[in-house]
Amino acid sequence: MFSWFHRKPVETTVVQYAAAPTMNHELIQLAETLERDTSGLGCEAAQLRGSLEDTTAVANHQTETLASLVAKLQDIVRSQDQIHAETVGGMASMQQARESVAHVGREVSGVVETLHQVSDAAQQITQVALQTRLVAFNASVEAKRAGEAGAGFSVVADAVKDLSTQVESISKAIMSTIGQLDQRIQSLASDLTDQGGDAAKGEGRRTFHAALHGVEEGVQRISAAADASRQLTQGVNQEISLMEGEVGKARQELSAAFKRSDAVLTVSERLMEMIAGCGVHTADTPYIELVQQTALQISATLEAAVASRRVTLEHLFDENYQAMAGTQPQQHATRFNTLTDELFPSIQEEAIKALPDVVFCIAADRNGYISTHNHIYCQPQRPGDVVWNTANSRWRRIFNDRTGLASARNKRPFLLQTYRRDMGGGKFVLLKEVAAPITVAGKHWGGLRLAYRF
Repeated sequence: MFSWFHRKPVETTVVQYAAAPTMNHELIQLAETLERDTSGLGCEAAQLRGSLEDTTAVANHQTETLASLVAKLQDIVRSQDQIHAETVGGMASMQQARESVAHVGREVSGVVETLHQVSDAAQQITQVALQTRLVAFNASVEAKRAGEAGAGFSVVADAVKDLSTQVESISKAIMSTIGQLDQRIQSLASDLTDQGGDAAKGEGRRTFHAALHGVEEGVQRISAAADASRQLTQGVNQEISLMEGEVGKARQELSAAFKRSDAVLTVSERLMEMIAGCGVHTADTPYIELVQQTALQISATLEAAVASRRVTLEHLFDENYQAMAGTQPQQHATRFNTLTDELFPSIQEEAIKALPDVVFCIAADRNGYISTHNHIYCQPQRPGDVVWNTANSRWRRIFNDRTGLASARNKRPFLLQTYRRDMGGGKFVLLKEVAAPITVAGKHWGGLRLAYRF
């Protein structure tokens, strides 16, 4: 039924509608020139709007990146604060260790003094044993002079002499052991109290205090490095804060520019609509007529389905979109999917073939939901392949962007828009789109969207 639709060059399609029989040739030429210029303006405005969208997306990404960087810097600062606290604690522990070692050194010095006292006592015992042995020797001599009368005393004197000899030997052994202990303990006391002795003895030997000094210096270096890092991080944080401010200003300017470009695009679209509706046959006229005729056919088909009870109005106007698990981009299901899959394809596919350069012809409900797309875009999704899915699996999806929502909710005889279509993977196509309302039982169901290259 769409065979009579065909696109002609603008310069050979000066057709006057019944509503404008008095238009002179100059006025028609002026309208055509205005239409071409307005169409070019719409193209540039759409390109500008798309560029601003891209720049805004970059600015938003930069803001997110800066926020993430600030969070990481805060983590670094917390770690640096912890390092600082640990190094301060380490210094305090080193001081406690030093004090403890000094206390141990003092105690060891006391042990040395005690050993000296024991050595003196052992020396006195040796002297007493020596004197006892002399006395026993003299007593033994006197007992031998006394003959038989001193025989018993002589035995006792000999025993005392032997005992004093053993006591003297033991005392000397004690003194020798104490001397060795004294040297070792004095060396230990010297190490603990950081009193090094002569250089020749101490060469190549690290004392305990020297080790403490090394650890203390290492902790101090760590603390100094942490402080320097904290200062550097604070500087970076300040710079990032400045960057955040600049990016925020840029986003505000971009938002304002985006609104201005949107206003320019809207004005150009309204001008194109006015020119197309004023009785001058333009390049957009065949597409406007096609979308209006197809929208009427969709409306009639849906009303017939309701009348034959293939679907209820409640199900046909279902807005309870159910997210389909595992889909990306997200797809949704409704209670009228089966019906549109049966009724829409033949109508939509015929409309695509009616005129050249048509990219798609689809019916959207008033929320921008596309239940059934054209065959080429109704491919099953590939798990994990978002770019391919975005370009090839466009059915069961909600397109509530500026263009999609405006077309879906338009109630005027037609709506003409210019925009960039996202094909996924950073690829965009510049399109014109004309939409006409779809009504069922007197209620606005949605809109028929027909997009074409220009």
